[in-house]
Amino acid sequence: MSPGAARIGWAVLLAAGLAFPLLARNDYHLTVMSTAYIFALATLGLNLIVGYTGQFNLAHSGFMAVGAYTVGILTVDHQVPFWIAFALSGVFATVLGFFVGIVSLRLKGHFFSIFTMSVGYIMFLVIEKWDSLTHGPVGIIGIPVPSPIGPLRFETPLALYYLVFAVLVVGVWLMHRITRSLLGRSFMAIRNSDALAESIGINLMRTKLLAFMLSVFYAGMAGGLYAGFVRFLGPGLAGVETTFDMTVSMIVGGLGTLLGPLVGAIMMPWLAQYLQFLQEYRFIVFGPILILLVIFVPHGIVGSFLAWRVRRAAAQRAPAASVGGDRHA
Repeated sequence: MSPGAARIGWAVLLAAGLAFPLLARNDYHLTVMSTAYIFALATLGLNLIVGYTGQFNLAHSGFMAVGAYTVGILTVDHQVPFWIAFALSGVFATVLGFFVGIVSLRLKGHFFSIFTMSVGYIMFLVIEKWDSLTHGPVGIIGIPVPSPIGPLRFETPLALYYLVFAVLVVGVWLMHRITRSLLGRSFMAIRNSDALAESIGINLMRTKLLAFMLSVFYAGMAGGLYAGFVRFLGPGLAGVETTFDMTVSMIVGGLGTLLGPLVGAIMMPWLAQYLQFLQEYRFIVFGPILILLVIFVPHGIVGSFLAWRVRRAAAQRAPAASVGGDRHA
């Protein structure tokens, strides 16, 4: 896709996000979309380590819960202002990610995934059992809404919608800068082949660790935003089911693309709303759907579209090349 077409596409998406409240029928629709944006931010982070670097982190929801509980504990138990707690949510998740990454990234493939799944379960247990810190299974209630910024107040669903949307826009812009940079190319080189990446001078451990920390930073910030949005927390946020939902969003939208996780993460909550009667059987329903997607649409919606454009451009160049060759002959 040409840079001009890409800019037009992103501008259309930005305009659609800004105009959505005009089309929403009620505050409930604003709440659903705002929640989708928050999980889209977390999914962007997961896509960085999975789609761009090739390391499947199954503890991602645990890091999102760390960010959320950072805001909940600091604001409710220690009366720390929301925006300070929000900034620390990403910092705490990143620091924890550094120590987890140092150990886990020495493993490869499914060994890495199994290890991170175990880490995620430990994080879930800590949140559920450490009553004095996390309030245990009761959770944290009464989390304050984000503090006003000058004349801007965030006490209504509409104001919260635009706040979440603004954070998502900044997150997408930053992720675009990362993936288009030399660092992003290094991530993709590692995804394609560790040996080849190392042969061209890429420090594997340092680069993987940086990708892991950036990934969980996004998860922590999304968790902090989630805490200020829903205003109550429970241990369920750290469950592997949340990571599973993000993974489905990535696969539906397209792994290793910037737009794909956004499309998937926004589509899935709305699909879930219309299939609420199947919530108890979601793994039974979404499991076969996921298998079919992997078989028949392995690159996801966005990935398949981009692949189609590449094939179309190649097909258009082939006749031109053939005509040029005939004239030369």
